[in-house]
Amino acid sequence: VKELMVFLDIAVFEIILAYLEKRDWKEAFFTVLPQRKGAVPLGEANDLSKHAPCEKEDEDNDSDSN
Repeated sequence: VKELMVFLDIAVFEIILAYLEKRDWKEAFFTVLPQRKGAVPLGEANDLSKHAPCEKEDEDNDSDSN
């Protein structure tokens, strides 16, 4: 539990530092948050799903070209 608290303290500190450098909260958060967590700004999650092809669509496109 102590390790998690230290990690969260460091993450909050890094976000604040990033904000002070960039003067943009959104940019600060997404600079510090790991991309592997799939964090996206609110409202953009639905936009990404529209642009990202799903696997089924890829398979359909592949079968059409053969």
